[in-house]
Amino acid sequence: MKNHSLTAVDHRAPVEAADRPLTFGVEEEFFVVDPRTRRILSRAPDVLARARGLTDRLCGEFTDAQVEANSPVCATAEDARDFLTAAREELRRAADEVGLAVAATGTPILGDPASARVSKGRRYSDISARFGTLRESHVVCGCHVHVGIPDRSTAVSVSDHLRRWLPFLVALSANSPFHDGHDSGHASWRTVTWNRLPSAGPPPLLRSLSEHERAVHELSDTGAILDRHMVYWDIRLSDHLPTLEIRVGDVAATAEEALLFATLTRGLVGRALIEVGDGAPAPDISGQTLRAAVWRAARDGLEGLIPDPLTGETLPAATAMERLRRAALPGLALTGDTDLVSELLERVLAVGSGAARQRAVYAERGRMSDVVDHVLAQTREGLAAAPRRGRPLL
Repeated sequence: MKNHSLTAVDHRAPVEAADRPLTFGVEEEFFVVDPRTRRILSRAPDVLARARGLTDRLCGEFTDAQVEANSPVCATAEDARDFLTAAREELRRAADEVGLAVAATGTPILGDPASARVSKGRRYSDISARFGTLRESHVVCGCHVHVGIPDRSTAVSVSDHLRRWLPFLVALSANSPFHDGHDSGHASWRTVTWNRLPSAGPPPLLRSLSEHERAVHELSDTGAILDRHMVYWDIRLSDHLPTLEIRVGDVAATAEEALLFATLTRGLVGRALIEVGDGAPAPDISGQTLRAAVWRAARDGLEGLIPDPLTGETLPAATAMERLRRAALPGLALTGDTDLVSELLERVLAVGSGAARQRAVYAERGRMSDVVDHVLAQTREGLAAAPRRGRPLL
């Protein structure tokens, strides 16, 4: 049972040895879809009931229109790759048995989020009662990466160092341009929708564990959260695991892109740990500046300009992604993932973001049903179902 109280729990894990890579885990959320109407359906319990493998790693989400896959603790990129592909395949197989499908997209392409049935449980019903129509902000699908951190004080310091890179990660993961049959005008509408919640968005610059606890209690005192698990910051200390959770991404269109996002994120955490160990101060970026940069990245994705909230520059995608990759290099070198990340990033820049690929499919015939079919194919088959479109961003 997860601890959702406001009591601070100082989870501690053994300090990672210098020659041992940081452990990490990946959570992916998916929509349950009717493959005939292409609309989301509140039938996640039916899908989960048919799962035969990885049953301890598959679960429901806020509504019965969503399912989630939670990886075990991974030491290597290969561990993560194996789980990501196996979990998607098992969910596909289980859904197919009951005439359904699972879709890796951040927002419902077809289907009203308000129609999604809230999952059983007192906590979810309490959230619905307190937040009214804002409950629809939960009807989105993201990708969350947990990275093992020695202690909570160190996790706060790492969070402060990671804040700069949030707009870059939003742009890289953008995979939700459509919402209930309409183009949102954003590459990541999930980011905009999610950030409506009063406890969501970029975390404040915290400086210390005591400041973190003060910020959490302020959210509680105003009624913005029911418990610690509702601290929905894009980077947060896990309330039940000895990890830092980076939760800024849309669910990846493909398993390969999920692997890229997870390993690159772990590399950034590795770099941040080095900086913290060296006593380097975290970038002093205001909350207003960071929120604006995250919004711009959510609007443009990889097909526009990506703000660097530290320098004030707006960068073309290829330049921004190279800056992000270089920032992660010290951490990637420690885990042996440098070549993997470089190769996957090159492939993504060649085919475009998940959002751009969805829009390209829609542009062909103007049919949202085609977009859903495309998303379902990518969820099943990976980047093999994402042909090159237009000029590479490299």
